[in-house]
Amino acid sequence: MLSEYTLPRSAPEEQGIASSAILAFLDAVEKEGLELHGLMLLRHGYVTAEGWWAPYGPGHPHMLFSLTKSFTSTAVGFAVSEGLLNIEDPVISFFTEQVTEPVNAQLASMRVKNLLTMSAGHASPIMGAEWRQTQGDWVSYFLNKTMDHPPGTKFMYNSGASYMLSAIVQKVSGQTLLNYLRPRLFEPLGIHASAWDTCPSGNNTGGWGLSLKTEDLARFGQFYLQKGMWNGKQLLPESWIEAATSYQISSGSDKPSDSQQGYGYQFWRSRHNTYRADGKFGQFCVVMPEQDAVIAIHGGLENMQAVLNLIWKHLLSAMEDHSLEENKQFYSLLQTRLHRLTMLPPKLQASSPIAEQVSGKYFVPEENDDQIKGIKFMFREDGCTFALEDHRGEHRIQCGVNTWLMGDTTMSGRSLHHQYEPPVMRVAASGTWHDDHTYVMTWCFTETPFIDTVVCRFDENKLRLERSVNVNSEAKHRPPVLAAWT
Repeated sequence: MLSEYTLPRSAPEEQGIASSAILAFLDAVEKEGLELHGLMLLRHGYVTAEGWWAPYGPGHPHMLFSLTKSFTSTAVGFAVSEGLLNIEDPVISFFTEQVTEPVNAQLASMRVKNLLTMSAGHASPIMGAEWRQTQGDWVSYFLNKTMDHPPGTKFMYNSGASYMLSAIVQKVSGQTLLNYLRPRLFEPLGIHASAWDTCPSGNNTGGWGLSLKTEDLARFGQFYLQKGMWNGKQLLPESWIEAATSYQISSGSDKPSDSQQGYGYQFWRSRHNTYRADGKFGQFCVVMPEQDAVIAIHGGLENMQAVLNLIWKHLLSAMEDHSLEENKQFYSLLQTRLHRLTMLPPKLQASSPIAEQVSGKYFVPEENDDQIKGIKFMFREDGCTFALEDHRGEHRIQCGVNTWLMGDTTMSGRSLHHQYEPPVMRVAASGTWHDDHTYVMTWCFTETPFIDTVVCRFDENKLRLERSVNVNSEAKHRPPVLAAWT
């Protein structure tokens, strides 16, 4: 039985997994160049492997993106169990003041269940990047979107549907999703959820906006694996867990793809009779009922299917239904590997003769798309302070010399960061000289999947700055910024 706030630990072999299989998984991840930030593997309720690729760590919350949707589904489950709503309720019944007359027949037939199963009937989805640029009332925006399918007939992944679930729960409970879930889910499981993005009207966004630690995801997965039971208490009815994680609607017909195995209530079905909550750029909570296992992953990935393939190949296939003989050699190798996981910053030249010449100079850019007004480098023996002034003010990042330096920054990044721009971000930064005239900074935003590379080329009094990112839903490169000091 799991204790109230601490997941118990165990050697993999005690829970029927060979340490060598986990090592093979890590080897394959490295070989395929897959960028994982954090990993936890649970079997029979025990953590059998856990590791974070520095500068990420166990105490860092990480953006969940659409994995958030499964928490929204959970809130709906609690509301249904408390008699606050029914999944057959018409969506417009909660928002009569925002419905434009005459009511479209398809809109009138939309049920809460259609939101849960991503079958609302709209002609095109409303995704998070679009929402984050939408002002005004989001409920009205959703209700006035063109529909061309009867609700319930066609799957179309749509963050707008998840937002509407959030708005409905807030309407019937009088609380935001975050506050509604605190005493029902987060506090009993020991999950510290301090914030959830909101819309202009004050509703939590529903389809995205939560940031949680890797172990929080593991707890959530274990809660579902235990069918809503935690510490001997049935927090959420087992019937809801079963319905939410079962096949409710087709999500496609490509059998080798885990994204086309069917969809439940804001949960994906997967191969091997498993299911998962997942979010963009490699956020996973995979639940394996037949193996009594949970895998929680944070990452910065473009190819999410590749990680699932490796999970099935190396981890699921290695799970035996009995304990294994102790293997001290491989267990020791695994523990060493897990403790030494790291994302090393680029290491080339520690210094350059040109650093002293450009240090402290104020570079004024030509007109540019990012509204940058000024750039300054302040080089020291132990690193560099980079300062950038734009329409939002001045932003600074402290870079270590061939090593990560942790800090906070207000640095702009919306267009490279999936249209996210938190007011403050944790960043681990490092700088190195590629040659005497080229200084390259790596900015690892440790509570997000985003890692920016900033290449600065100096030529006499001129600067050419190019910024790119590891993952993004749009372009991964910004136009070069040309600047000069006078």
